[in-house]
Amino acid sequence: MTTTLFTPTTLGKLQLKNRIVMAPLTRSRAIGNVPNELMEKYYRLRAGAGLIITEGTSPSPNGLGYARIPGLFNDAQVQGWRRVTDGVHQAGGKIFVQLMHTGRVSHPANMPADAKVIAPSAIAAPGEMWTDSNGLQPHPVPTAMNEADIAQAIAEYANASTRAIEAGFDGVELHAANGYLIDQFLNTASNQRTDRWGGSIENRIRFAVEVAKAAAVAIGADHIGMRISPYGVFNSMTADAEMDALYERLIAELNSIGLVYIHIVDHSSQGAPEVSPALKAKIRAAFKEKYILSGGYDLTRANADLDLQRGDLVAFGRPFISNPDLVEKLRNDSPLVSPDSNTFYTPGEKGYTDY
Repeated sequence: MTTTLFTPTTLGKLQLKNRIVMAPLTRSRAIGNVPNELMEKYYRLRAGAGLIITEGTSPSPNGLGYARIPGLFNDAQVQGWRRVTDGVHQAGGKIFVQLMHTGRVSHPANMPADAKVIAPSAIAAPGEMWTDSNGLQPHPVPTAMNEADIAQAIAEYANASTRAIEAGFDGVELHAANGYLIDQFLNTASNQRTDRWGGSIENRIRFAVEVAKAAAVAIGADHIGMRISPYGVFNSMTADAEMDALYERLIAELNSIGLVYIHIVDHSSQGAPEVSPALKAKIRAAFKEKYILSGGYDLTRANADLDLQRGDLVAFGRPFISNPDLVEKLRNDSPLVSPDSNTFYTPGEKGYTDY
C-alpha cells in the first residue's frame, strides 16, 4: 500500500507533517460561547493531524445559531482560543479556525439578547432548531439583510480573521458550505434578491468574494481557505441549472484573491446526492492552490485519490471524534472505535474527551 497520506506537504508558508486534515466538527461544548479547558484537551489530543480545522465558530453575535457554539468576536473568546492553539502547537500540530455565520439556520433562544436572525432573503429554513431553554423550536423567518447589514457582516468576518491570528491560529477557513450564511447567498433556495446580491451568478457569488477579499486584506490570502458544498442539500439547499457555472466562476475569483485552499464537502457517503464528478474535476484543475478532499474516506481510498492527484490533502471527520490517535491508527492499519452519536452535541466530557 502506498503511504502518500503520511508524507509532508506545504500549505502556503506552513509545513504540514502529513496530509491528514481533521475536518470541522460541531461539538457544542463552548459554554457561554467561549472556548474552554475541555476544548483545549479535545483539540490537543488530535494534534497528530497535519492540519486541524476547528468546529464552526461565529464571527458575530448574529451568527451564534446553535446552542453552545464558540465565537471569535470578543476578548474572552480570543483568550479561550489562545489556550486551544497553544495546546495544539505544543503538541506539534497546526490549526485553522472555521468561521461559520449561521444566518437563517438559527433561533433567538441560542443568541445574545441584542442579536438578530439575518439572511439574504426573508425565507425561513425548514425544520427545527435545538434550544437548551425550550427544546426543539421552528426556525424563525429571518430579517432580509440590507446594505448596512451586508457591509457589517463582511466586516465581522475580517475582524474575526484578525482576532484569529491574535488567538494564535495558523489561518482561517471561511465556511461557504452546508446552507450557512455565505452559502445562503450562493443558493437560490435562500437567496431570492433582485439587487446586486442576488439573481445572476455574478451577484450570488458577490458576498462570498467580498468576504474572502476582506479577510485577505486583514490577514493575507495565504492564511485563508474556503469550504464549499456544490450540490449539497444540508439545511434545505437545492441545486439549480447554473450550479456548475456558479462554482467555476467562484473558483476563478478565489484564484485571483490567492486563497491557500479549497475544501469540498461531499456527503454522498452519508446518503446525500453525489457532487458532480465533472465539477469536482474542473475545480481541481482550475484552482491554483491546495485542494482538500472529504467524504467518508478510509486509508485505502485516501491514498488512492492522492496518488491519482485528485486532491492534495484528505479530511477525516467522524473517525476523529472517537479516535483521537487516528493518525497512528491509520498508519498502523489498526481498528477504529465507532463514535457515539448520542453525545455529538451534548455538554461535558462524555463522548468528547473520554475515548
